[in-house]
Amino acid sequence: MLDAKMVRAQPEMIETALRNRNQIGLLENFLTLDNQRRTLLVEAEEIKKFRNEASQEVGRQMKQGLTSDDLVDRVRQAGQKIKELDQKLNEVESAIENIMLNLPNIPDASVPVGANEESNRVVRRWGEPRQFEFEPQAHWDIGPDQGILDFERAAKLSGARYTVYKGLGARLERAIINFYLDTHVYQHGYEEIFPPFLVNRECMVGTGQLPKFAEDMFKIEGRELYLVPTAEVPLTNLYREEILEEKNLPRYMVAYTACFRAEAGSHGRDTRGVIRQHQFNKVELVKIVLPDQSFEELETMTQDAEKVLQLLGLPYRVVLLSTGDMGFSSAKTYDIEVWMPSYNDYKEISSCSNCLDFQARRTNIRYRPASKEKIRFVHTLNGSGVAVGRTVAAILENYQQEDGSVVIPTVLRPYMGGLEQIGQVQSRVD
Repeated sequence: MLDAKMVRAQPEMIETALRNRNQIGLLENFLTLDNQRRTLLVEAEEIKKFRNEASQEVGRQMKQGLTSDDLVDRVRQAGQKIKELDQKLNEVESAIENIMLNLPNIPDASVPVGANEESNRVVRRWGEPRQFEFEPQAHWDIGPDQGILDFERAAKLSGARYTVYKGLGARLERAIINFYLDTHVYQHGYEEIFPPFLVNRECMVGTGQLPKFAEDMFKIEGRELYLVPTAEVPLTNLYREEILEEKNLPRYMVAYTACFRAEAGSHGRDTRGVIRQHQFNKVELVKIVLPDQSFEELETMTQDAEKVLQLLGLPYRVVLLSTGDMGFSSAKTYDIEVWMPSYNDYKEISSCSNCLDFQARRTNIRYRPASKEKIRFVHTLNGSGVAVGRTVAAILENYQQEDGSVVIPTVLRPYMGGLEQIGQVQSRVD
């Protein structure tokens, strides 16, 4: 959530920032309602002042044995008017809060201005895409041929955009999760957390999924509980409504969760394979840091996510997202895109964002400076460390062999019982 004082003080700057994010008209409604709020507050205070003074006068008259029916009636009318004004004020403040909850974060000055992904900027590349001496297959063909991915039976169980991992496919998925967790815990210094996969509405509002993106969430019928779309939600909310001590910052957390997304606005996109699923596994990184350290922390978080891809030997590029392509809560985002031969292109496998104090204001996470200065909001960051299903797809495609087998990256072999490859083509159990 943005600072309402900043919105009031710098409306032109906020309006420009929102326009760069393809959000038009929201601020105009805020300013109109905010003027109404101030008018109602002034009127209510004036009437309350009159009521208090008149009530005191009625009390004095009663002590003197005098009565003033007119004054008593005016006090009663003032009380009724105050109730009406308070009701209007509650309605206006509720409307203002709804607007504030739907206003996205303000992009940092270093973010390229642009309407969509066409304005994204490639920052760096690592590794060279493999040149095949045969016609490479897509992971949605390799997986079923090897008997390790089953899309048809998943559809029978749950519908489209679900996958059943079988045999070495399930083991590869689990190996990647453990490899990512071990790397981030033992090499990068994150604290491992295993959070619930169900969270309440306050958590979803706190990190920005609600109210704006309700249609993308899976909600439990009859309960104010949601399946997590990413571990960012429970990890960030661990410290909701808390005041942390400066000496205990920064905090680095990593978690594996299954993730659940309705993908309401993505019909027709990446419908084959495991690139865009309703349920998928991900290892997530979250940082809670001091305000003056957050941009430096974004760079190191992105490097942490890159490191696991380097260890896997998967070519990728890092892209700085433009204002029109950034996530709702982010002030600056780097996407890491892995090379996918089936697309002859790079596909997102991680997204690392600095949210500044945007989520901290929504979750009310603050810290007490060691200097005893005023309590301040922390800054929060989140990043995929990285998406597991997309890693499986990238390995199958980049490490495939002409005979149909798939070489297992060296760093994963200890997690696979020393197995060096999947295949040749295995017989499937029907």
